[in-house]
Parts: sequence; C-alpha cells; structure tokens
Amino acid sequence: MKSCGVSLATAAAAAAAFGDEEKKMAAGKASGESEEASPSLTAEEREALGGLDSRLFGFVRFHEDGARMKALLGKAVHCYESLILKAEGKVESDFFCQLGHFNLLLEDYPKALSAYQRYYSLQSDYWKNAAFLYGLGLVYFHYNAFQWAIKAFQEVLYVDPSFCRAKEIHLRLGLMFKVNTDYESSLKHFQLALVDCNPCTLSDAEIQFHIAHLYETQRKYHSAKEAYEQLLQTENLSAQVKATVLQQLGWMHHTVDLLGDKATKESYAIQYLQKSLEADPNSGQSWYFLGRCYSSIGKVQDAFISYRQSIDKSEASADTWCSIGVLYQQQNQPMDALQAYICAVQLDHGHAAAWMDLGTLYESCNQPQDAIKCYLNATRSKNCNNTSALAARIKYLQACKPHHPNTEPVLGLSQTPISQQSLPLHMIPPSQVDDLSSPAKRKRTSSPTKNTSDNWSGGHAVPHPPVQQQTHSWCLTPQKLQHLEQLRANRTNLNPAQKLMLEQLESQFVLMQQHQMRQTGVAQVRPTGVPNGPAVDSPLPTNSVSGQQSQLALTRMPSVSQPGVRPAFSGQALANGPLSAGHVPCSTSRTLGSTDTILIGNNHVTGSGSNGNVPYLQRNAPTLPHNRTNSSTEEPWKNQLSNSTQGLHKGQSSHLAGPNGERPLSSTGPSQHLQAAGSAISTATPSPKSTEQTTTNSVTSLNSPHSGLHTINGEGMEESQSPIKTDLLLVSHKPSPQIIPSMSVSIYPSSAEVLKACRNLGKNGLSNSSILLDKCPPPRPPSSPYPPLPKDKLNPPTPSIYLENKRDAFFPPLHQFCTNPNNPVTVIRGLAGALKLDLGLFSTKTLVEANNEHMVEVRTQLLQPADENWDPTGTKKIWHCESNRSHTTIAKYAQYQASSFQESLREENEKKSHHKDHSDNESTSSDNSGKRRKGPFKTIKFGTNIDLSDDKKWKLQLHELTKLPAFVRVVSAGNLLSHVGHTILGMNTVQLYMKVPGSRTPGHQENNNFCSVNINIGPGDCEWFVVPEGYWGVLNDFCEKNNLNFLLGSWWPNLEDLYEANVPVYRFIQRPGDLVWINAGTVHWVQAIGWCNNIAWNVGPLTACQYKLAVERYEWNKLQSVKSIVPMVHLSWNMARNIKVSDPKLFEMIKYCLLRTLKQCQTLRDALIAAGKEIIWHGRTKEEPAHYCSICEVEVFDLLFVTNESNSRKTYIVHCQDCARKTSGNLENFVVLEQYKMEDLMQVYDQFTLAPPLPSASS
Repeated sequence: MKSCGVSLATAAAAAAAFGDEEKKMAAGKASGESEEASPSLTAEEREALGGLDSRLFGFVRFHEDGARMKALLGKAVHCYESLILKAEGKVESDFFCQLGHFNLLLEDYPKALSAYQRYYSLQSDYWKNAAFLYGLGLVYFHYNAFQWAIKAFQEVLYVDPSFCRAKEIHLRLGLMFKVNTDYESSLKHFQLALVDCNPCTLSDAEIQFHIAHLYETQRKYHSAKEAYEQLLQTENLSAQVKATVLQQLGWMHHTVDLLGDKATKESYAIQYLQKSLEADPNSGQSWYFLGRCYSSIGKVQDAFISYRQSIDKSEASADTWCSIGVLYQQQNQPMDALQAYICAVQLDHGHAAAWMDLGTLYESCNQPQDAIKCYLNATRSKNCNNTSALAARIKYLQACKPHHPNTEPVLGLSQTPISQQSLPLHMIPPSQVDDLSSPAKRKRTSSPTKNTSDNWSGGHAVPHPPVQQQTHSWCLTPQKLQHLEQLRANRTNLNPAQKLMLEQLESQFVLMQQHQMRQTGVAQVRPTGVPNGPAVDSPLPTNSVSGQQSQLALTRMPSVSQPGVRPAFSGQALANGPLSAGHVPCSTSRTLGSTDTILIGNNHVTGSGSNGNVPYLQRNAPTLPHNRTNSSTEEPWKNQLSNSTQGLHKGQSSHLAGPNGERPLSSTGPSQHLQAAGSAISTATPSPKSTEQTTTNSVTSLNSPHSGLHTINGEGMEESQSPIKTDLLLVSHKPSPQIIPSMSVSIYPSSAEVLKACRNLGKNGLSNSSILLDKCPPPRPPSSPYPPLPKDKLNPPTPSIYLENKRDAFFPPLHQFCTNPNNPVTVIRGLAGALKLDLGLFSTKTLVEANNEHMVEVRTQLLQPADENWDPTGTKKIWHCESNRSHTTIAKYAQYQASSFQESLREENEKKSHHKDHSDNESTSSDNSGKRRKGPFKTIKFGTNIDLSDDKKWKLQLHELTKLPAFVRVVSAGNLLSHVGHTILGMNTVQLYMKVPGSRTPGHQENNNFCSVNINIGPGDCEWFVVPEGYWGVLNDFCEKNNLNFLLGSWWPNLEDLYEANVPVYRFIQRPGDLVWINAGTVHWVQAIGWCNNIAWNVGPLTACQYKLAVERYEWNKLQSVKSIVPMVHLSWNMARNIKVSDPKLFEMIKYCLLRTLKQCQTLRDALIAAGKEIIWHGRTKEEPAHYCSICEVEVFDLLFVTNESNSRKTYIVHCQDCARKTSGNLENFVVLEQYKMEDLMQVYDQFTLAPPLPSASS
C-alpha cells in the first residue's frame, strides 16, 4: 500500500546514510585511530535491512530464512550501536528509529524503547512516521502500559488511516479496551478488525471468539451463546479454537442461571466440556471445569478424577486445589481438605476463597483462633468480595473466644498455613488482585457440608508414584531461615543489597515449602485408607529464577496464578484460558507476535518480560546526573550520548522513567501535566538507592495498586517499598502550533491554482484527512491552565442575569455576555416570566394529552446525593455512574412520575421526624463520606431524550419557543446548526427530559463542543455542576484513571478529586423558568432536586471560538474512533454558500477547511481516474443528510464508495476510501458516486471572501 512505502524509503535512506557514516569512520581510522576494527554491513545486507521496520513484527517468524534474518538483525544492531558510540550520539534521528525497529523485531523491548525515545527527542515531526508510532505502541503493549499503547495506536490510524497493519492495531485496541472495561469501544475495534482483509496475527475466527467473549463479559449471555454456537459452524475451525469455544459454552451453562433449569444446564455443560476435551485432551482448564460440574451434581468420584486430570495436564492451580478441598470437606474428610486448601494458599497466597474455606474448616473443628487468622488473610485479599461478612464473623469468634476451652487441635497440621500468615501482604501476586471472580469463587460451597452418606473412597485406591528424595539448591539451612526472619522483621529499614537478599530468601522459602508439601503434607495417606488423591504427583511450579527477574521469582507463577493462565503453545491461536465471564485468553506466542500470554477478561496481562517495570519516554529532563545503576543490558553507546538525560533510567532489574519525576510536556507547553492513570505523582528527587526495584510483583495488573512501581490504572502505590513516585509519560508531548492558522499562511490561492498544485503534489506521503493545518500533530487534550487557581477560587460564583421584561431579553449585550468565552455558563433568571412563555405546554399533563404513546428513553439510576457518587454497595466513592437504558412511552413514564411523587408525600407524612434526621445526616455526609458506609440506594427512572422535532405533533410547543431571543432559538440565521441542511436530533431540534428527584445527566461536553440551551419547565428545581472548557483535559485524565470513556462513558465527577486537582466548579440551582446557557466546550453534569421537566437543544454562535472548538472536537473524535454528530466539512461548505463572514479568524479557518477538502477531492479523483476506476455522477437531493462511513464512521464528503450490491439495491451503504480498500484492495466490489461537480466546489471556494465588518450592534 502507499502508506507502507513511506517508512521503507526512510529505512533505505537510513541504511544508505549508515554506509556513508561507515566510510567517514573508516577514513578517520585510517588517519591514525587505533581503535578495534568496527563491524560493517555489506551492500546486500544494507539493502535487506532497508525493508525492515516495525510492521514486520509478528510476521518475521513466517519467513523461511528466519534464523538468517535474526542473525542479520543482531549484526545490524551491533553495527548501529558501534557507529552511534563512535559518533558520540551525533547521528541522524533515523538511525535511532531504525535501531528501535531492529530491536523490536528481535523482541529486545528495553533497547527498542530506548532507541525510540532517542528518535522521539530528536525528530520534531516524529508523529508523521507511522511505523515509529506503531513500533512504540507495540513496545507499550508488551509492557502492558495500555494507556500509552492506546494513544500510540490511535495516532497511527489518525495520521495514516490506510496503514497496512491497521487490522493488527484494531485487534490490539479491542483487547486493551476489553481489559479497561470499555466494552463499546472494544466491540467497535474488533468489528473493524474483522472487516479488514489484510493479514493479522489472529485469524478471523479468533477475533469472533473475542467478540463472543465480550458479550459474555457484559453478561449478555444469550448473545454470547449465539455467537459461540455460530462460531462452531465455521468451516475449517482449528481444533484449539473449537476446544476453547466448547469450553466457554460448557462453563457458561454451569454458571449462568438464565440458560435453563439446573439439571438441563449441567447436562449441556458436561456435554460441551467432554466435546472440548475431545478436541484438546490436554486442557487442564476443561478438566477442572468438568470436575466442578460433576461435583455440583454429586458425582464425587468423577469430579475427583477430573481434578486429578486437571493437575496432571496443566500443573497445579490454586482454584483446582481449592475445589478439591471443598470436595473433601463435603465428604467429611477434614485432614484431606486441610491439605488441599494448604496447597491452594501456597500457590496463591491471595486466594480469598481458599482462605475462607480453610477458616470454615478450622471453625468446624473447633479451632477458632486458626479460623480467625484465615479469615483475616481472606479479607486482605483484593479479590475478597464479602469483607463485611467476614469482619462480622471475625468479631463473633473473637467475642466467643473465652467460651472455647484450650483443647487439642483437631487438625494436626493447623499451624502449617498459619505460619504462612506472616508473609507480607505485598507478596500477594498481582495477578490475583482484580475485581472479577475466578471460577473457584463462583457457584461454590464455601462452608463445610457434613454429609457422610457418600463414602469418598468407595473402595478405589489411586496408586502413587514414589516421591524422590533429593537435596535442592534452594533448601534453606536453619541459619538462613533465621536470617530470613530477621530481614522480614526489619523490612522497612533494609538497604538495596539486603532487600535483594530478602527477595531471594523468600523465593527459596516458598520453593522449599512447596517441595515439603509434595513430600509430606500431600503424600500422606489417611487412616481411612483413602489416598489423598491428586496431590501426590502434582507438578507444582518450580519458580525458576531468570537473570533479569530474580526479584520476581516469589510470585512469578503464571501457570498457577489463575485458572486460565497456561504456558503459551507456539502455533496455537488461543491460550486455553480461563473461561468464565471474567476470564478470556487472547494470545499465545503466535497470537500477537510475541511470547506474551494475555489474560484479557481478568483485567491483567501476564507477559514474558519484566512487564511490571516499564520505562517511559521523557522529554526535556533537567541535566542532572543520573541516579542510575548500569546493567548488563544497557546499550554501550548510551553512556556516550551527548545528552545523557535522554537515556533510560535502569536499575539491576527495573526500568524507571527519569531521575526527577519530571512533568511531561503538552501540546501547549511545558506546564502540561497529563498524569498516568492511577499513578502517584511526585516531583521529589529520589536517592540513588531508590533506583532498586523492591516490589515482588511480576504481573502488571491494570486494576491493582500492587503492580510494580508504575500503577497503570490502579489506585496508587501504597504497597511499593520504594519511595520513588514517577510520572508515566505519554507517547508525545510536543508543543503544537496554534489550531487557528495565522494570517501569514497563504490560504487565498484561486481554486484553479489549488487543483493544479494538487496534481503535482499527490498524497504527499500521508492519507490524513484532517481538516486542521498540515503542520499540526494529532490532537491531544489541553493541559490544566497555568498557574493553578488558589483554593479559594475553586467555587466561583455563577454568572447570572435577571430579566424583568421582554426588552431585557432582547438587549444585545445579553448575547455578547453569554457567548463570551470567559463565561463558561450563564443562568438567565426569570426568562419565562419576562417573555410570558407558556411553560404549561411542556408539562407532563399536556404532553400526555398531546402524544401519550410517544417514545421515551429511560435511564435506570441510583438515587444519591447530588454532590456524591457511590458504588452500588455504598462503600466507596467512584466516578462510574450507573445508568442503564430501556424504553417506555410518555403515558407510562407520566404514571411513574406521578406515583413517585405520591409515594414521597406518603413517606414524608408517615416518617416526618425520621426524614428530618436523615436529611441532617445527609447534609454532613460530605465531611465523613470517606469513613461511613452509604446506601443501600433506591432505584429511580429518568425519562430522557424525548424527541420533539415533529412540527405536526408538537406544533404549539415549538411555536411557543419562537418567542425566545434569536441567539437562543432552535432555528436562526446566526446559528451554525441551522446551516447543516438536515435534522440532527437533539441538536437542531428540541428534546424533552422528564425527571424525578435524583435523575442524573452524567458529565459531558456537548456534541462537537456546541453551545446548549436548557429551560427548566418545573415544578421542581435542578442542580448544575459546571467546569470551564480549558479543564476538559484534566477530566479526561480522571476518566482514564477510572477506566471510563470520556466521550461515551457514564461518569459523575468526585468533587474532592477536582478540588485536589485545582479544577474550578460552578454550582447553582436552576429554578422553573430559568434558562441555562452552556458555552462552547463547557463540561457539565446535572441532577434533579425535585419533580420537573426540562427542554434543551444546541446552538452554534457564528464566532471563531465556536468554530475552532467544534473542529478540534471533530479531529479528537476522529482520533478516538468516535462519530462526530455534526459533519463539519459539510457544514463548512454550506456556511461558505450561505453566510457572509466578517471575522478574519473565523473566515480564515473556514477557508482553510475548504482548501483542504478541495485538495483531497481532487487528489482522490486523480488517483481513481489513473487507476481506471469510473466515477459515477450521483448528485444530492434536498435535505439529504451528510454521509458517514458505515464502518469507521468518519464523515465522507463528495466521493462516496458504495458496494455494487448496495448500489444496485439503491440502499447506498457508504464507505470511506480507506475502509473500501481494506475490504476490497482494488475496489472491484465498489462503485464511486460523486455528489458535487468540481466546478461547483471551485466556484463556492472562489466566491467565499472576507466580508467588510458590520457596524457595532451596541453603538
């Protein structure tokens, strides 16, 4: 493809330049240098390297001469490093980019990132290099730094929508958004990957599997079941995918009540799992699930055999051992249950279910002290979801303590697990720290069932192979054990060497314990004659310690940390992973071109590298000495770089971002502070000692505060043993040019000159369809305004205008005041009275009489205080706002609204005094909100987005609104949205909202940053919260931290978070008859205080500020793969036809948009004609809407790509050029329809000139 030729040329140029540099070096050497002979590349090797860059990642292995290619890449890296070393880093930036590509292809991620970072620092327009951005995204993806990988991949698609690895990008974006629980975005990217016919590291069947699992994760079980079953009908489905799909179906039938009665479900579950095992007999996960199914229907012996198979096939799993323990406990075999639970907690110290079951076992055996310790361990686990019940049980047992005499423990091994209780909490593997339950924690028996009717043994004895007795290097002597205890006791005061020693001793201690478990605790045979089954020869993990990750050995157990993590099988398409709704495999060594095994549904990813210790790019770091310990992996040339602060900060086994936690830069300058999701920010300079990595976490968990020094989407770094708190920097923080082009830019050539230039210009290397300046990098959120506001300015008074009569409403300064960018919001008080508006026309009673069957969208929400937002359990404040969609009619909602009011009156009369006390408590809730539990919350329904666009149905209502001043009317000549030429529901039409107290409109900016008008009909009030447009980047950051989509998600800001971030919040009450004007780009969220209706619509003032913000959001939406509701290109051409513009800034921006689109249309026309593709005249009908690509939803202007079938049926399903070529490379399945003659566009362009300024309206 054309887009792939850009970086190839760059690569070839870099290779050629390399040859020139070699010659210079050779000449220098001949003149007297006495250095060692430097390696060199032959001309053939340079030619071969010229075609290699990041786009071959994941595909190199398919070449027949893979070994030779690897050797060549290794030689190239050595040569490049040697050359850079000799040149003291003073080489062309392309050298570093190419070096990054080579290291990436060799899967040397630290070196790849280091080289990419150097290129980034040297190349001002780095963002034009799609291959660089793609490579950087792959490195971030490897390190599980999803926030930055997403940004890098999005920028690739923005600067080059036809990028040849777009399918791979969409796949990875889908996986990452699924981890981040942004399911809507995930589904969109999976579907975009499916329609692309280019090669990818996953097959289409595997992508379809992820879509099916996505439905399951969202609890859309019927959709998931249908998708899985449809996938099974696929021809030539690989055995691995088939086994995984059947496994999922089996587990779904076992766990999901919606799929039928218990007997039928279990029957289907067993059938599916048996079929899955036929396809893949070595799946330990399927054997485990089968055991769970047999256990649930009482087939104890079959369950035992299945569990035994599971352990044999896939090494030991904490879930499997926990389930075995439950099985033993149900059969009244406490000693066997004890040992199984011990195995579970040894494998996963944070396994809450095993600790709980062990506690109940101790309780049943009258050992309350041991039970308390187990329950405490369960509560410390992040995956414990019934902490309050456990806390109550612990209190009860402690209270009953005196009543239990000190009897001999029933369980002889009672002290074995309790001795492990002294392990520090930070040793819990982060792979266990997530919100989603594993199979062992779902649909399970957590209390002992003393059922002796079924004998566990049944006369069946299982033979045990002899246990080999041997001494291992990790056996600890008594002296070492004593040293270990001393180090643990003084953990917080250790120096780096002592910390390293502690980590090694702890890892050896765990290995020794596991070995002892095999030899003693597990292999014992009870007096009943029943073997302690599967434990005897279970291949428990050996935790082999690798060079770079010795400190991770303690918890680096990917094969046991979750039931779904299995060793990667080369050539397989899917890991045979955890297949509950919370778990999904997404890749193995082949799947995504690396050796990562990614556990997607479980919100964490297990990588093969030191993924918890990701280095990030840094820019403009102060020239201070590094607090750095060079490791053996440090590139030799790094120490020679003239600007050493650009290097990576590396410890023995960690990669840190920078020496001083410096702030990243933004598109607007060095004050930008786009902080990482969940990262704790500090500008403190760490001591040299702090470069040692001391955490024991091996897996970066996206929702875990235990994920190494850098928490990606977690809550901070409380558990980190290191004082370092570093910023995680974004892909790019270059200062960008102003969006508004300056007058020095020549945008006044005639249309003929433009088209002539286009014919010579071609695509200029990029297929970017941005309507911003060519020189602008991809858009990015603004930094928080600097300097920050003082705390006493964070609750500013809301600008309010009080109207007394009609003359006040039409006074011109009112319009100017509202549209002034310095006023993010204006409340116009008493508007309805001043204009004598009949608000009764919008009352519920009138609406029911007019159109009682009219459709109402309903949002089911939780009734909460307006300034707070709690999770459903009422235990913590969150940003996610529950708001589930359904539909009803005006009549039915009116009935609900009325009954809600009557119920409230009844409650008020019955419990007046109690209600007063409750109100007093609520009024002070914000003071102690972090300490006290809220809830449970009442469920309410909010009637929203009721369409009043039909002027026949709502004639009286719409006519009443014509009494408003022109600048706030739905339709007026000065309203940009009146020039779109077609209806945009809710924007240039009226929408109605019907509310009960607590109804919430979550946080948002208006579509494309247009202004909005909102009138409260009454009778109740609404409370508004407003943040100025300049702070939307800060709120976007908060949404990222909370795994929420700023543009599409449902979120309610935590006011305390905003206060700490120095974000001002306007807060006010809107009473009946008040009009709220929301200025362009203002962020706002609203809650009803009483029962009321509201009407609202959008307005586009004819100002440079409004147009600029609308275009910026248009481009940001494109970057985020979100549809822009307002077609800005279409609108700009209509404005040029209909409006005389006298504002030079506004004129220049519109003219530039016309110039860009005129160029694009001509360039595309020329390319199609050159390729022999016929362009068919189609024209436009009156009020025909603007067109969007049916695949990627970008606006398509003038030239529409329509499938042959769609064209013949006259359904006209439109594609953009890029999506059309992805589905049909040569466009043979498409016809191209033209809607405008180039002569007409040229005429509009030439006739759109700057009008003379109008006389001042106020003069």
